[in-house]
Amino acid sequence: MLLICGTVPLENISLINGEAEFSGDQLIVGDHVISCTQGTTALVSAACLTAAYLQKSPPHVVLAGDTGSGKGSKMLYDYLSNNLPWLAPDVLVLHYILPVMGLMKKVTAAAEKCGKKPIMIADASSMYAAKAAGLAPVFDIFTPDLSEMAFLADPAAIHPAYISRHLFRTEIAQAPQLVTSAYKHKNAAKTLLIKGATDYVAQDGRIIGTLSEPDIPAMEAIGGTGDTISGMIGAFIFAGMNHCDAVLHAAKTNRLAGEYAQAKPATKVRDIVSALPEALNNILINWGKKEDFMTEIDVRGLGCPIPVVKTKEAMDKNPADQIIIFVETEVSKENISRLAAMRKYSVKAEQTANEEYRLVLTPALQ
Repeated sequence: MLLICGTVPLENISLINGEAEFSGDQLIVGDHVISCTQGTTALVSAACLTAAYLQKSPPHVVLAGDTGSGKGSKMLYDYLSNNLPWLAPDVLVLHYILPVMGLMKKVTAAAEKCGKKPIMIADASSMYAAKAAGLAPVFDIFTPDLSEMAFLADPAAIHPAYISRHLFRTEIAQAPQLVTSAYKHKNAAKTLLIKGATDYVAQDGRIIGTLSEPDIPAMEAIGGTGDTISGMIGAFIFAGMNHCDAVLHAAKTNRLAGEYAQAKPATKVRDIVSALPEALNNILINWGKKEDFMTEIDVRGLGCPIPVVKTKEAMDKNPADQIIIFVETEVSKENISRLAAMRKYSVKAEQTANEEYRLVLTPALQ
């Protein structure tokens, strides 16, 4: 089960619980029809279309109305704390919920009681609560924008409102330093997708990928376009993608949907969401074909340190790929194997008939 939980800015709505469907420009959950505007509804709508494209069951959602009182958020926290063990979702996505550290601790404790701990993804205020409660390393994926990344990097801040000095000073080029700080202080999930003019993907303290095309500046002005990414990530992982592929594909699909929708500042997020199936078809047409996630390089005849340099370039360019390397010396084999171990790749060395080596490097991505 892909389980998505969050609040919607509507009054007089108690807990909404059931499978979700995106139709036209509306989100349908049981007898409830909610407009796809931004926030959690945009996230769920993107997850619905992605799951449908991948022929997976629709996301199960638990939503509550909350316009700032916190009542809806508390209902969500209580529901999850009491019901997560028997719901036993494969993937749990937490979104807009009033950040209450003690209640978030109860939710993560309930997740630990599942037969198999779910993959845990947090965005927006759920991410704030996880970080402030010291629970960030428990989560598998965070999807901050740049200002939220500055919050994660600040060991003293318990909410983005307390790092206002960062909001106007932080540039996307500072993302690597912010990543280093967030992991150093244990304020980051295992994988990060930092959303911005350039998207950064980080795992275990290291930048492993970036994405800046297609460049659609108008997307920055459209509320909800970051939320759609988190919904797609949840659906991708539910369909069996590793975490690195999921965040990269979601970021790329989102940009492409903006291009297909001819996004302008006045464009509504539902128009971006409606363009997702076309973008998904473009991005995922070959997903699942093994050869599309394999890089092959030949470093025979190249002197030290070129074989290691070329291997590192291949790792950085395609972090999710299995890498096949042909080498002719024991020295090159050992040097590349050491690099692979440092980068958390498994190594299989096969000696060929002419006493050369074929190395198979497989990334240890979840």
